[in-house]
Amino acid sequence: MSESLLAARGLTIRFGGLVALNEVDLDVAPSGITGLIGPNGAGKTTLFNVITGLLQPTAGDVRYDGRDIVRWSPQRRGRAGIARTFQRLDLFVGMSVRDNLRASWEASVPGGIFGRHARDGAALVDAMIERLGLEDVADRRAGTLPTGIGRMVELGRALCTRPRLLLLDEPSSGLDGTETARFRDLLVEITGTAQHDRPAPAVLLVEHDVRLVMEVCEQITVLDFGQQIARGTPQEVRHDPAVIAAYLGDSGAELTGARSTELTGARSTELTGARSTT
Repeated sequence: MSESLLAARGLTIRFGGLVALNEVDLDVAPSGITGLIGPNGAGKTTLFNVITGLLQPTAGDVRYDGRDIVRWSPQRRGRAGIARTFQRLDLFVGMSVRDNLRASWEASVPGGIFGRHARDGAALVDAMIERLGLEDVADRRAGTLPTGIGRMVELGRALCTRPRLLLLDEPSSGLDGTETARFRDLLVEITGTAQHDRPAPAVLLVEHDVRLVMEVCEQITVLDFGQQIARGTPQEVRHDPAVIAAYLGDSGAELTGARSTELTGARSTELTGARSTT
């Protein structure tokens, strides 16, 4: 990739004798959707934690919009436009949907609760509620919502920070087929629509629904046991011998198939101390 919004090179993470990432490279284009796939324990959550500043790499570097951000705090990365969702719903369960969205916006804007900024924030939250189809639940407590709607609220919270780079960690987990199709269409729409005075966000998508990944992503990176084993277009990745060997064994079936394609079985969870494990 000649130009990247995010470029990671040679990322290595060691926890004692365990190598969770081993010289991994990753590029995220300034627009569109980039996929990151692999079985449990492959290193996806660890990589997300390095990008967002929750973990410092043992070796390697991360550049965002041309700037070296390895030593930046998570807060500084958030202010620079990097937002994230988690595999497990991470909502303020005692607050309403509207207040969940408002809190995320306020945290991203210095002085956001005062004056004209407050009016702008209220308008942004109202627009996001409409965009995500949350009008009927806007005043309900987030903790009372089913998973599908909760996923939309979490996405709305991330979008209310007006991110330049949006990291989504298994956003279709717990969704049924209809909800997944709606999410797919929404994701494509989000990445193709500018946000007020900002360009549309680029997305880095971790997802076990391989069909969804193949449908929406322009580039895909595949991890296995902390190693990058493939990178390319969906067509290239689908037919890559290393991907076929890692995911399909001797079956020879293509990497398309069913939801939550974990054909190699569950592997050990990542030792990252993160809030979720991909």
